[in-house]
Order: sequence, then structure tokens, then C-alpha cells
Amino acid sequence: MLDLKKLQKPTWISNLKETKINSKVVYEGDFLDVRKDNVLLPNGEKGNREWINHPGASVIIPVLPDGKIALIRQFRYAVGSEFIELPAGKLDPGESPLECAKRELEEEIGYKSNKIEFIANIHPAIGFTNEKMNLFLATDLVQTKQNKDADEFIDLMPANLEKALELVWSNKITDVKTIIGILWFQKICNND
Repeated sequence: MLDLKKLQKPTWISNLKETKINSKVVYEGDFLDVRKDNVLLPNGEKGNREWINHPGASVIIPVLPDGKIALIRQFRYAVGSEFIELPAGKLDPGESPLECAKRELEEEIGYKSNKIEFIANIHPAIGFTNEKMNLFLATDLVQTKQNKDADEFIDLMPANLEKALELVWSNKITDVKTIIGILWFQKICNND
């Protein structure tokens, strides 16, 4: 019989919290800033952490009336390439994640949703940003008018779930929020 009293606490169970000593804004942009913090590490030593402060975002899995997912294609400057993505956007000051999802849905693909449901939170790049994305499923869509930002160029690219999964598994969709959203949609479809 196993003697529970003789078991040692696993080494992976410990306090890993780092405590901020001070913080300095290194760069302040229009919607995000870059910070450099001095921190106290779990072992008592001091360290530095550079990170991006982000207001958060909403990601939408829009299901068109024909059952296809409304994917979009757009150029992403930071990586110098076009990407296939789910519609998404950052939260404006004072805006709730749900309000952001509704606004971005209409701006990017020209639809309103009569049924929009929260699915999950995603932290897309935990090594260097506090960005939290709120994932929503939007169904019962009604076409309105696309209202993109002046510097936003987007092509609508509807795809059924099978095609969307093929794009993920063939490495044609590499955007993490889109991969997660498509896999969540597959799970939702399989549970119905």
C-alpha cells in the first residue's frame, strides 16, 4: 500500500509568482504601450520583463445563413504577408467585449447577429503581452453594410467547416485566434 505521508510535494508545485518592483513605459502608441518592469523572481532574485500592454480584443466566429464560416483575408504588416482570419478587433476605450464583437462583425463583414454567444478567452502571446481575446459565436446573421476602417482592406472568404479545417491542417491558416476559433466551432458542431 502507498504511504501518502512519505510522498514529497512535487517539484512542479510551487509559488511561481513574480512581483513588480517598478514599471516604466518605454513607448506609448495609439492603442498599446511597451513597458519594462523590474520584478522580484520566485527565488528572491531580481529580473526584468519587457511586455506590451494591450486593451484586449474580440474575435468572432460568424456563421453565415448558408452555414459557412465568414473568414476574411487581409495583409498583416508586422509579418509582411496576407492571412486568412476570423473577424476581430481591439476594444475601444470603455467598450465591452460583446459591444466590440458586434461592431467588428458589421465593420469587417457587413453583418449583424441576432444571436451572439461568448465561447472562451484566449491569451495569444503570453510571453510578451497581456492581450486577452474574447471569442464569440455569431449566428442568425442579417446582412447590413460593410463599414471598414479607412486603412483596412479585407476580402470576405466564406468556407464550410471542412474547408476551414483543411486550411488549418494544411498550414494555410496560421493565425492562432483563427485556429482556436475554428476548432471551437468544430467542437460546437460535434456536440449538436
